[in-house]
Amino acid sequence: MENLVKTEFNVPTKEQVSTTNQEIFDGLNKALGFVPNLYATIAYSDHGLKRYLDFQNAKTSLSNKEKEAVNLIVSQVNGCIYCQSAHIVLGEMNGFDKDQLSDIRKGKSENIKLNALVKLAADLTENRGNASTDNVENFFAQGYTKENLVDLILQISDKTAMNYLHNLTKIPVDFPIAPSL
Repeated sequence: MENLVKTEFNVPTKEQVSTTNQEIFDGLNKALGFVPNLYATIAYSDHGLKRYLDFQNAKTSLSNKEKEAVNLIVSQVNGCIYCQSAHIVLGEMNGFDKDQLSDIRKGKSENIKLNALVKLAADLTENRGNASTDNVENFFAQGYTKENLVDLILQISDKTAMNYLHNLTKIPVDFPIAPSL
């Protein structure tokens, strides 16, 4: 489906956002060395950036590596080049190599437990919260729990929101562009 939005979205500068978001920009600059364009775009909302960062940084039963695998496959399924690009960088920072990241984007992993997570995340994303019985049962067979399932769904919702925001706004990607598969 073609993007028919005629409103152009520019990445807001620190001076163009609320004082609350300006403080968050300062914190992001301190922590990351820059404010990612997609985070800056959330700052069009006076409360959206804090709300999103609180949700994104909340405790979860998933490891950082598992979260990055979910973020990457969800972004792949949703066709979000911004998030694919960002989560390749973050995936490397969390211990994945380029081949492992490529496999995750293709919906698989050599690690049997991670493979179950990636397959279920892709299935849930593709099917809007529905998944095959086989993928759900395999997820549990690999040692994941009902808590993990809830946290997986919350992680998918986190990343889907960002995917949708970029897919609609098309703001510039400020990470090395994800290679084509």
